[in-house]
Amino acid sequence: MLAEFLRLLKTSENSKIEAPLLQYLSIMIQNMDSEQALYYCFSNGYINNIISHPYKFDGGDLASYYVSFLRAISGKINRDTLCLLVKVHGDAVISFPLYTEALKFAHHEEKMIQTAIRSLVLNIYNVSDDMVYQFILTPPVSEYFSDLVHRLRDICFCLDVILYDKGEMETQKRRNGLILQSDKIVDELYYFKDILSVGEPRLTRLVTENLLNRLVFPVLFSSLASKNNGEPGLSAVTSLYIVSCLLQVVGGRSMINNVACFILYHFLNLNVRVHGEGNGSDGHDDVKLFLKGLSEKRTICYAPELIGAESIYGSYLGAHWDDFMSCLSNGEFCSKRSGILEFVFSEDCSLLLAFTFLLLILAESKDLDCFLSPMIGLYGTRDVRIINALLKVLAFQQSLSAMMLWHVGWCLRKLLIFHREGLNSDNLLLFKTSYDQSRVCFLKELDGIWFDHIPDAIRTEWASCIRVLEQSSQYKDPLFLFELVLHQQSTNGETSSYFAWQRMYNAMKAFILHFQLNTLIFKSILVEKPLLNTMVSSTNDSGTNRTSNVSSASFGSNVSLESGMPCGIAFSNSAIRDVYVIPMACGMIGKLLLAEKHPFRSRHGVVIAIAPLAGLCPKIDEDHPSWLHLRIRNFDPQFYTIKARDNNLSKPDHLADGRWTLGFPNEKACEEAQLAILNEVTKQRSAVEYMLAPLLQNDLGLAIHKG
Repeated sequence: MLAEFLRLLKTSENSKIEAPLLQYLSIMIQNMDSEQALYYCFSNGYINNIISHPYKFDGGDLASYYVSFLRAISGKINRDTLCLLVKVHGDAVISFPLYTEALKFAHHEEKMIQTAIRSLVLNIYNVSDDMVYQFILTPPVSEYFSDLVHRLRDICFCLDVILYDKGEMETQKRRNGLILQSDKIVDELYYFKDILSVGEPRLTRLVTENLLNRLVFPVLFSSLASKNNGEPGLSAVTSLYIVSCLLQVVGGRSMINNVACFILYHFLNLNVRVHGEGNGSDGHDDVKLFLKGLSEKRTICYAPELIGAESIYGSYLGAHWDDFMSCLSNGEFCSKRSGILEFVFSEDCSLLLAFTFLLLILAESKDLDCFLSPMIGLYGTRDVRIINALLKVLAFQQSLSAMMLWHVGWCLRKLLIFHREGLNSDNLLLFKTSYDQSRVCFLKELDGIWFDHIPDAIRTEWASCIRVLEQSSQYKDPLFLFELVLHQQSTNGETSSYFAWQRMYNAMKAFILHFQLNTLIFKSILVEKPLLNTMVSSTNDSGTNRTSNVSSASFGSNVSLESGMPCGIAFSNSAIRDVYVIPMACGMIGKLLLAEKHPFRSRHGVVIAIAPLAGLCPKIDEDHPSWLHLRIRNFDPQFYTIKARDNNLSKPDHLADGRWTLGFPNEKACEEAQLAILNEVTKQRSAVEYMLAPLLQNDLGLAIHKG
């Protein structure tokens, strides 16, 4: 039967025959449960000849059927049947069509085909014997691994182009593009991890060498040494992002310690020089010997099973050693005392966070050698300088979003855990400055138009802040490193309720962060729940009878007109309607009701419109003193929060607030209405302040303690 199929393929070049034939073979092989049936199917070379047939993939569905056929075969192979699919000459495999033909589709434009090929490749790696591995790991077949790294680098360059786009691409489109490219990078890295998880020492060595020599060392070298080797290099932030992702996803003793040694080279060199003073030897030669010694002690290594192999440093750094040394000697990017670690003190906040994040990943890794741990810069005097740099970001970078402040706070918390001695006087002063600024901004929002949302927002974001601060570096998404590079639209001077809500939310989140950092610094804990009063004092109510009215008032409901003030209003182009305006506050709930007189109940009215009491900002018209202008918040934060959750949504399209103009019988009535509204707003604000009192009192006590 297989011979007949092969004859049909050779005599017909019609894809209409090839596609169903391959589909039939795929189904047949997938349903083979007998080992004997598989032997019959794979023997005599028919399957290999069908695989090697010169198909014409012209963009139709034939490629999908062909790849499905290959994957079906790979799902049935084992160490016993694999030998039937390879051609051997002597003690070496010279042909393996299933593998080599599959690799031709490794970078196919269709994601499903890519996934199928990778599944096939992993199936082969898991069942291959020594002879097959010798074939896989020998050029030109082994070039597949370098091609994978080059593909990954291409994606990294695409990400970098989007990040630093100088065109007119909107911020949200850039952010979406960054998310798309970063997802591709993570997918590639997980594939590398799957390959390394096979556990074959020779495969592990080759993949590790390609990752280090073609990705890690080049991107670190080009970004940190600021060298232009005739081709455009990645930006420093993108380079650090890539290495951070790689350490998180791929990790492993080899990767962690090689990256650590690269970063710590200058520090290691200084130590070697100290020990070698007086012997007249060159410091760089000494550090080479020192690194070789570390390699022999398994500090620099590929993996436990690769001891004795040639140092990975010999391949890339060996070729670029002179350039690397000249950069260090000329001080292009590092001081004589700190080497590349000086990079963490860059005035660029993006670089500061990116490099600190990388150091934290290294420092928290269980694979970091104990010899390198004390040198990583988070256990000695250098961590004090890093803390100082981060505190300056908190204190003086007013344009940072609240979420970025949380990320800075995350770095600070990690560093404070490493640095058990607490903050010195200079750093305490910096933190107090930042703390006081956040408190002032937060208190200012109590006079803003969203003060009624502050308690609920605090309850919601309190737990979120703790989750961010306690997140492990292994699982923290490095994508936050790009937020500082992206252009953030300033909300300064904007008057719409949407931008006011943004300012309130940012101020509130910044205060929560500083409150938590405060308790962490002085009490070494994070406060699990916000300190809020659970009951509002009855003195803040507008009367017992009105309490139920405020909570139950809705469009069309009946309300008492005893406290209502008669006025007129015209909605859109309609005629003027005679209404009663009723400002009502009950605890933190405040509403402004417009009601028309009930046709049958003289002392009651029917609600025709409702507006939130907070944010009304009642203002008497200068030219018409009997007119009262009110601003109505149109933006719904609850609806927007639900939509925006985990979607990084941009600002809403409709930002304009509503406007009501009420006409009163005379100037005095207008002034009385304005005063009545302001009084109810004051009662509502007092209720909010009562709710926040324990939090602010506790905060004040800590501030006094610091003084």
